[in-house]
Formats: sequence, C-alpha cells, structure tokens
Amino acid sequence: MKFAEKIKKLRTDQNRTQQECAEAIGVSRRTYISYEADGRFPRSREIYVRLAQLFNVKLDYLLTEDEEFVTEASEQYGSRGRRQAEALLNEMSGLFAGGELTDSDRDAIMIAMQKIYFECKQENKKYTPKKYRKDDGRQ
Repeated sequence: MKFAEKIKKLRTDQNRTQQECAEAIGVSRRTYISYEADGRFPRSREIYVRLAQLFNVKLDYLLTEDEEFVTEASEQYGSRGRRQAEALLNEMSGLFAGGELTDSDRDAIMIAMQKIYFECKQENKKYTPKKYRKDDGRQ
C-alpha cells in the first residue's frame, strides 16, 4: 500500500477531516491534500513522526525504504537532492519491470544504490563552490 493510500485509510477509519489532520501535524490543508491525492511525501521526517502520532501507528508503517531514502536525500541536499533521489528510484524501478529478480535481490540492489547515491553526494561536495556549501564542519 502506498503512503497516500495509508494515510487516507487511517484518516477515514478515524473519521477525521483533512483539515483536522493538517492542523494536527502543522501543515496547510492543501499540503495535506497533496499527500493523499497527488502522491507527494512530507519533506521532513518530523512530519512523518507527527502523522504516526496522530494516527497512533508506528513510524515504520508510514515509511517504506524508498520514501525514507527520498526524505533523507531531501533533508541533506534540499529540493535538488529530493528530485535526484526520486529520479534514481524511478529509473531503478524501470530496470526491475521485467520481474526476473526476487524481492530480496531487488531490495538488496535498491539499498546498494541508495548507499552509492549518498557516498557520491559526499564525495562530490568538494566540487561545490564554497558559497553554496552547507557548512557542517567537514570539507
């Protein structure tokens, strides 16, 4: 079940409105609607935590590995990192369309690709002009 389907089902099961949910997690109604209708994801892990608390579910239930990867990329590298992570996932999903890999093999490849993504981003930091770097104490 996708993230959008999960939160919509949780909301309707608890007889909550979209407005109530939006106010409870501290986002606009439009933003909350985009989570349910447009298939968008929260930009920060904190929103996932608030949703889990609101619906009284475990955080792991809301997050798939792919969503966690996109959220982490977004938190570390902003909107550009988010777009790159989503593009990587879409392209990798296309490779698996033939269905010849087992689920465990597919998961292992996706985890390896996510690890490579973050390693490459860290390595490429040295090519980013200083004025655009987020100063984290490392070079």
